[in-house]
Amino acid sequence: MEQIKKSDFYFALPEELIAQDPLADRSASRLLVLKKGSGQTEHHMFREITDYLRPGDCLVLNDTKVIPARLLGVKEDTGAAVEVLLLKRRENDIWETLVRPGRKMRPGAKLRFGDGSLKAEVLAVAEEGNRLIQFSYEGIFEEVLDRLGEMPLPPYITHKLQDKDRYQTVYARYEGSAAAPTAGLHFTKELLRQIEETGVETAYVTLHVGLGTFRPVKADNILEHHMHSEHYQVTAEAAQKINRAKAAGHRVICVGTTSCRTVESAAKADGTLEACCGDTDIFIYPGYRFKVTDGLLTNFHLPESTLIMLVSALAGRENVLRAYEEAVRERYRFFSFGDAMLIVDPD
Repeated sequence: MEQIKKSDFYFALPEELIAQDPLADRSASRLLVLKKGSGQTEHHMFREITDYLRPGDCLVLNDTKVIPARLLGVKEDTGAAVEVLLLKRRENDIWETLVRPGRKMRPGAKLRFGDGSLKAEVLAVAEEGNRLIQFSYEGIFEEVLDRLGEMPLPPYITHKLQDKDRYQTVYARYEGSAAAPTAGLHFTKELLRQIEETGVETAYVTLHVGLGTFRPVKADNILEHHMHSEHYQVTAEAAQKINRAKAAGHRVICVGTTSCRTVESAAKADGTLEACCGDTDIFIYPGYRFKVTDGLLTNFHLPESTLIMLVSALAGRENVLRAYEEAVRERYRFFSFGDAMLIVDPD
């Protein structure tokens, strides 16, 4: 069996470079530009991304919206503290969840959250030890959740988020994610307007990001890794914009690995798109032939993660690891609230 080693995607990262808080100004983050092919790098401020975009390019953004999916409550019978993470709505008020502590959450267990306006009962144990939970409340679930829930920040962020909107892109529209498509966090509405005024198209797709995006690769041979599944949607308008750019010889630049996974999942063999929706567990690693994606804007990812493997598939593993080592030397900020990298063709 063919082998690609997980350890081939390792790099050393000092813990103090993990960004714990978002910057006050979204576009004030740094931007490392990595030239595809040559591996050359340049250092900029994020707002200077306009210097690397050309008229006719199509920027693909993921307009999913993160729900405040982290609920802190108690077991009704004992008063013991519980934490529930909403993963996926199964039907109406039944959700697949991740519960801590899990062992004691047997079917029939009753939970209470906040002021008691939200209650729940564990119905069953699902895959990988997740729990199916039915919620009961008065009013509109989203409004109750907005009041009682917290943003489900990744495990490497230990600071409390002061402003929920900072873990949300300015163009977030469709609720359903348990994690933000973080490459888009750097854009302000003003910067997006400037980009569009230069003749760059913006196409919006939707992929609801699951917590599986943080699941570590455990297999030494990455080909044995099983990717989590996520729901996506491509509208007719987005498909037309992307197809038009490709047909005219312009570049399609995906904002984030989620946008990239969406267009690569939805594309037909000839690289064209049409309106569609579905679930994808696509795993992109070196050797993958991209059907749509020409460039990628992305944050800096965890060592040995599926995300750094995707980036390596586009720009070459050696180029990516060299760029990451340079980012560490230059004290870039890493992960969700960190700085960004733009991978594009050389001019």
